[in-house]
Amino acid sequence: MGKNIFHIKALYINNVNINRGNIMVYSAEISRRSPTCFIFLIDQSGSMEDPFGGDKTKKKADSVANAINKLLQNLVIKCAKGGEVRDYFHVGVIGYGYENNGVGPAFSGPLLGKDLVPISEIANNPSRIEERTKKIEDGAGGLVDQTIKFPIWFDSVAVNGTPMCKAFTYVMKILEDWLNEYPNSYPPIVINITDGESTDGTPLDISESIKSLSTSDGNVLLFNVHLSSHESNPILFADSSENLPDEYAKLLFEMSSTLPEYMQNVAKMEGHSISSSSRGFVFNADPVSVIQFLDIGTRPSNLR
Repeated sequence: MGKNIFHIKALYINNVNINRGNIMVYSAEISRRSPTCFIFLIDQSGSMEDPFGGDKTKKKADSVANAINKLLQNLVIKCAKGGEVRDYFHVGVIGYGYENNGVGPAFSGPLLGKDLVPISEIANNPSRIEERTKKIEDGAGGLVDQTIKFPIWFDSVAVNGTPMCKAFTYVMKILEDWLNEYPNSYPPIVINITDGESTDGTPLDISESIKSLSTSDGNVLLFNVHLSSHESNPILFADSSENLPDEYAKLLFEMSSTLPEYMQNVAKMEGHSISSSSRGFVFNADPVSVIQFLDIGTRPSNLR
């Protein structure tokens, strides 16, 4: 992405003009006393072992694990102030489709078994630190390899089916408990990453129930990332289902929330074609675009 994740400042606060009565929607201040919540819902079914789009060298499960770990690292950086990581965010990573089509927390290491944790716990408890290489400019027009440390909180898994209805029901309970504790906070964001059709019924009704949950600042946002194995052009922030290739992609689009105005502005700044009807939906994007989508989808409008 190559852009400073801190460049989205309070200038967007005054641009959020959607009103519910006298309440400014999606503009609540985010602080340690009034945090927000991100839940990443990860399809861990057997088909996630398949290649990512036309790239036969990358498995979807591995690409998703890399994207989630990178995003968690970015969220930690966003909350790092004054030599500490402040608990502006509560974060959950929930997997579905692993052992016996189960659903449950997907953190590894010290966070194993936890549904939702403050961001400081994530910062302090990676499962391990890996050394990886990335290309950087050498100052002479070329590229050289640089070794970096990459924290891991989530490992790739790919077995069994896709119990999406069960997964959304599980997340619904987490959200209800969190909303009872923080009824006036910035609304939670749920990002579902999947590659296939639900194997336990249609998730449309339960997804609508999730989106009907709210704080005083707005409804819960539900975004979807569809990782297809088809070699078709990627679609980011679609505003219509017209060009989507199959009924399941169209269903995930229908389940996705419309982007709040400030996210529309951020996406435009990143070079995306955005309309007022654009939804938090991605189809068949490459791994870099998935990370960018997740980053845009988790930039709150008023972090203090």
